[in-house]
Amino acid sequence: MRPTAAALLLAPTLIATAALTGACSSSGSDPDTLKVSFKQSTDNNVKVMDTFLADIKKQFEKKYPGKKVEFIPIKAPDSEYYTKVQQMLRSPKTAPDLVYEDTFLINSDITSGYLKPLDDYLAKWPDWNQFIDTAKTAAKGEDGKIYGVPDGTDTRGLWFDKGVFAEAGLPATWQPTTWDDVLEAARTIKKKVPDVTPLNLYTGKPAGEAATMQTFEMLLYGTGDGKTDPLYDPASKKWIAGGQGFEDALGFVETVYREKLGPDVATALDPNIQTIVRGDLLPKGKLGIALDGSWLPQDWLPGSGHEWPQWSRELGLAHMPTQHGQAPGKVSMSGGWTWAIPAKAANPGLAFDFIKTMQTKANAQKWYIANSGIAVRKDVASDPSYVSAQPGIKFFTDLVASTHYRPAYPAYPKVSTAIQEAMEGVTTGDASVADAAKGYAEELKSATDGQVIQK
Repeated sequence: MRPTAAALLLAPTLIATAALTGACSSSGSDPDTLKVSFKQSTDNNVKVMDTFLADIKKQFEKKYPGKKVEFIPIKAPDSEYYTKVQQMLRSPKTAPDLVYEDTFLINSDITSGYLKPLDDYLAKWPDWNQFIDTAKTAAKGEDGKIYGVPDGTDTRGLWFDKGVFAEAGLPATWQPTTWDDVLEAARTIKKKVPDVTPLNLYTGKPAGEAATMQTFEMLLYGTGDGKTDPLYDPASKKWIAGGQGFEDALGFVETVYREKLGPDVATALDPNIQTIVRGDLLPKGKLGIALDGSWLPQDWLPGSGHEWPQWSRELGLAHMPTQHGQAPGKVSMSGGWTWAIPAKAANPGLAFDFIKTMQTKANAQKWYIANSGIAVRKDVASDPSYVSAQPGIKFFTDLVASTHYRPAYPAYPKVSTAIQEAMEGVTTGDASVADAAKGYAEELKSATDGQVIQK
């Protein structure tokens, strides 16, 4: 059930504080109370973010006596979360002091004037030098200013169930080298272990950015030479419509659902499909292969509500291959989230003090491990205790060398929606690959004000 905006603003709150650095507060605001808005998991059993922020709140309030931290959690799927955040940022009456921003949306919010540049704060914060350049770029506006502090990144690959693979006669050390290898493994599972879903690919509008990034872009960016962006041309500053790689990526999605290698269409288009995959299909041995992200173990750790202590023994990891095995041989997409200060925040200085508390080396490392994230601080990434903290961390961290980042310009959210619509068409069978690609090209012109080139 979709909460209304009014319900959102009345949601239960946890608290985060106001600026010790003398920021002005808007009319009716409390200079001693910092309001922090974040995305709360739609799965009531997953409390990773809530637990981490509760600890930061204690540290912060102890460090700054008399200040209080008020959390404004938003429990909603990604697409609804983005909408609700933008509604809040429009007015000083509803804008929090600190907000959790997905890197794919940040440029859209920058262009809308919703966020405050942080360069003056960052120049006085020595820890900023520990952040890797790619992470800094992810929070940079077209004006060259920084609008968010990243709290980690992520990579993506193939998770597979070793028990299902054993039943199907597939190797426990499986590493596909082409798309066809992935499809053949799924076909083998369908034939030999018929009560299991062979392969999950997120698809369609209900899955939102998970469909665009975890599936489509993982495919699309594996169709070329790994050097040329197949979605956006930086030289002309125009978006790329169609092309053989685009149609091949759609064709892979069509094949999975036409051959019934994925979940049934109703399940695939369920808005809760990510929770279904992480909380039910994988832990219960009902899924052979999942194209998914580095963060999955956060749902299986002690206290998560979906505890699965044996996951690292029962699941294997493989990188996603390029289409034909061409160099570099593997592909990944990376994103991540940032902490940003709204332009209409009442207490921006205190908000940055809260960021600094969250992003000490010790707290950052604690967060990366808790949410199965990939470190963006160099001092954490080189710490042996981080590398060995959890199975899979080294595998996913190593993928950073061959990863890609979305062209997160202001038009990207609309471009992403157009991709999801094309995917949904081939998933349901309502559109052929050619027709879906043609429809995307038309939508792309509208989404980008005609800034399009044909490939």
